[in-house]
Amino acid sequence: MMMFNKIKFNGALRTLIKIAAVLFGSFLYAAAIQYFLIPNDIPMGGISGIAMIINRFTDWPVGIMIIAMNVPLFLISAKKLGVQFMVASLFGMIASSVMIDVLAARPHVLTTDPFLTCIYGGILLGIGLGIVYRAGATTGGSDIIAKLMRKKYAHINLGTFILIIDILIIGTYAIVFDKWESALYALIAMFLGSKLIDIVLYGASASKMCYIISDHSEEVKSFILEKLDKGVTILDGYGGYSGDKKKVLLCVIHPRQIVEIRAAVKNIAPDAFIIITDAKEVFGQGFSDVSDIS
Repeated sequence: MMMFNKIKFNGALRTLIKIAAVLFGSFLYAAAIQYFLIPNDIPMGGISGIAMIINRFTDWPVGIMIIAMNVPLFLISAKKLGVQFMVASLFGMIASSVMIDVLAARPHVLTTDPFLTCIYGGILLGIGLGIVYRAGATTGGSDIIAKLMRKKYAHINLGTFILIIDILIIGTYAIVFDKWESALYALIAMFLGSKLIDIVLYGASASKMCYIISDHSEEVKSFILEKLDKGVTILDGYGGYSGDKKKVLLCVIHPRQIVEIRAAVKNIAPDAFIIITDAKEVFGQGFSDVSDIS
């Protein structure tokens, strides 16, 4: 019984942490829009950008328009993305939209320099959205469209999809209002935002994947297991030219261990062939918990 209560508490605590993360990420997102982008006439992408365009003609609140335009999108996407995800996204969308209008009621311009605006606005935007996505939610609009697209093209990062959608909306803004300079600044902000989203979600190349081909594979394997305390997978291979059988060692390490493993392999097997690549997402022992997969 005590074990059950502990699990239930941990689940409740995890939910509270996710709610807090969505609220904090939504605040950063809203602050980027109201304190940097809107005051300096820098357009947004996605549905937020469409709302900003309409706002220039009507003065209707941006947040309320975002909610109104998201309703049909949520209804269309509910089956494909799952009820749990859509409920979390509905919360994120309402939280971010309300915060946009709340901050609009107390306008505050932090800078009028367009370059500083797109730099800091893009950073805040990306971190805010990244935190929301990390918590398993979205702010609606292009975020949901990007999620749907990523189901079909899983090899493309979420931030890249969002950047493509943003470029289309920003281009429309530039054409409608003849604001090409603002659009160019906006592209910088959106590019920074997309990169920050990927960093928050996947890490800044947080792990490295190593392939090591050597005639001294046993010694190299022992070093990785004992000194680096990392797991190793042994693959069977053979030389395409020589036809000789080879053992290929596959392991995932932290970036700080690259120098150490290169130096060790050089000493153990100077003739070794090493390939080190970025590993965007790694789940399992020694890395992120497999339960973090969303």
